[in-house]
Amino acid sequence: MSKSIFIDIKEEEVNIYIFEAKYGKYEITDSKKYPLTDKYNFPFDELSKNIENAYLSLPLSHLNFRIISLPFSDKNKIQEVIPFELNGMILGGADKVIFDSIVTGSTDNKYEVLVAYADRIFIKEILEKLKSYNIDPEFITSIELKNILKDFSLDKLLAPPLVEDKERLSLAIEEVKAPSINLRRDEFSYTRDIEKTRRSLKATTALAILVVVVLSASLLLKILYMRHETASLKKEIRKEYTEIFPDEKKVINELYQLKSHMKELKEKEQILIGVAPLNVLLGLSKIDRKGVVFNEIIMQNGNLALKGEAQSLGDVQQIKIKLEDIFNDVKISDSKTSVQGKVLFTITAAGKKA
Repeated sequence: MSKSIFIDIKEEEVNIYIFEAKYGKYEITDSKKYPLTDKYNFPFDELSKNIENAYLSLPLSHLNFRIISLPFSDKNKIQEVIPFELNGMILGGADKVIFDSIVTGSTDNKYEVLVAYADRIFIKEILEKLKSYNIDPEFITSIELKNILKDFSLDKLLAPPLVEDKERLSLAIEEVKAPSINLRRDEFSYTRDIEKTRRSLKATTALAILVVVVLSASLLLKILYMRHETASLKKEIRKEYTEIFPDEKKVINELYQLKSHMKELKEKEQILIGVAPLNVLLGLSKIDRKGVVFNEIIMQNGNLALKGEAQSLGDVQQIKIKLEDIFNDVKISDSKTSVQGKVLFTITAAGKKA
């Protein structure tokens, strides 16, 4: 719960309002009235202790006014133009004053702008005096001007109506919510919140750096752990590989070389698919060959090739007929007579019958 002070300076006295913000509303907890000296020696005592926020209101007698007509109502543009307008109206020029502006009306595409300003030296002196009490107002406004702006007219500005204390208190709370003007500008701009934000950003930055450092350290430990695990795993793979292939001396990439071996095994598998060597040999052993000799038996991809020699071509034909009982698509693919007068032959078959 923040405790705030509103300093309402009048012609010969000053009203002090202490209030607290509760659930978005402002509750007055104390108020006092003191006589005002020319040197602005404010009689702050216990009231000024533990104050978090401060606000200042000046009487109309401490301000000067000018009314100018402009073709736009944008606040930023108005603030840029005002110094040029005031230079011809103020002795010493716009650099001698602190000003703010309010659009009070419009006619024929022209906007009536009220310029409120105070002497720069005066603003400096009163802020320094308040600083000596450890009070730094967030803005400098005027409750009396706030009252006039409700139904603005030049006559009210020249002869301002009296504002009772009860109404001043209500206007003070309205100003805290949305000040009519703010003469804390230029070198007198309120910076405490900026400093708070800057310190908060520094703390946030430091915390963020700490979090990054902690996360980086954690990530580094994980990386080192994973590197250790990877090295151990590679060592284990190398050990298993050398046990499987003990004759292989040059091991560079176990995975690549293992894939190469797998490829070779798959190729050999294709060669032996469909061939049952023992069954083929068993079948051949049951054939009555009568002088026919098989010199070479070739089994590949489910096919069979028999190379041998016989006494005559008729014997080769008899063997072919007998093989047809066991194998499919039996053919005599080649036959010729040797020097010794024997018939050399080659018989092919497509595999054993089921």
